[in-house]
Amino acid sequence: MKRVAILISGGGSNMLALVQDMTGDHPARPVLVASNDPAAGGLAKARALGIPTAAVDHRAYPDRQAFETALAAQIDAAQPDILCLAGFMRILTPGFIRRYQGRMLNIHPSLLPKYPGLHTHARALAAGDDQAGCTVHEVTEDLDAGPILGQARVRVLPGDTQDTLAARVLTHEHRLYPAVLRRFATGDRTPLTLD
Repeated sequence: MKRVAILISGGGSNMLALVQDMTGDHPARPVLVASNDPAAGGLAKARALGIPTAAVDHRAYPDRQAFETALAAQIDAAQPDILCLAGFMRILTPGFIRRYQGRMLNIHPSLLPKYPGLHTHARALAAGDDQAGCTVHEVTEDLDAGPILGQARVRVLPGDTQDTLAARVLTHEHRLYPAVLRRFATGDRTPLTLD
């Protein structure tokens, strides 16, 4: 049984989708939900489900290195096999990424390699794209550029705003990320496509 730690910064909707799927014959179980924000709503949701939590407030540390050292100590204490970034809004240093290389996943709200970084929905709309979506990828030192493990496509509708498009993409994130994690936990890195 693979052990999964999940990093969040907010309400934790993707974390909940992952956790709710990790039951029954699933090859993994959640062992930690950690956040860089002690007020992140997802921490209370995880505690309510009986999952151990940790809050490592990045604002309490003098620099990124000190924050990541404290965060890594919490992660390592849980002994995860897989680390899932689920709305974790901190850029991680190369040293931290190397520490968990090959076992760290992230979900990104665009069809990578299009629109790495922020403001993905606004960028897709501004470009006049007819499709948007989300991508699960392995985390590497290059931002949002690791091997793609899964994608889900969403049609851009006439009259879409950033908010309406983001809401539709999010429902696909909640299907895609658990499906990819289930495969990844068995050693299957074959890219998955959902429509």
